[in-house]
Amino acid sequence: MRMRYVMMIIFSVLIMVACKTKNTNNTLLPINSMKLVLWDILKADEWYTQTSIRDTLHKRLNENFQIYEQVFQIHHVSKKQFYDSYKFFETHPDQFKTLIDSVIAVGDRDKVIEKSSPIPVSPQ
Repeated sequence: MRMRYVMMIIFSVLIMVACKTKNTNNTLLPINSMKLVLWDILKADEWYTQTSIRDTLHKRLNENFQIYEQVFQIHHVSKKQFYDSYKFFETHPDQFKTLIDSVIAVGDRDKVIEKSSPIPVSPQ
């Protein structure tokens, strides 16, 4: 399961490197905010990958970026702020490790919550 997280993170990094934007906000996200945004981006990316198997890569990337924009809006973060923060963490390995460990911990907590919540049964 951790390999899946690593693959999602690597894919996200590749997408982030490919997307460069103009400087509008130089503030970096703190690690606690960054881990939540990154986790939601990974979940959105996984959902999109599962639901759009037949799309072309170009169409997929465009729609994927739209989903990322929605995640940024939910967390009140700009695209520039997220990517700058990600680049900062990426260039500081000790803090990047802390970020990735935090994201994995959030994922593990979500998994526990999912397993412990009762599954709704539809009336027949």
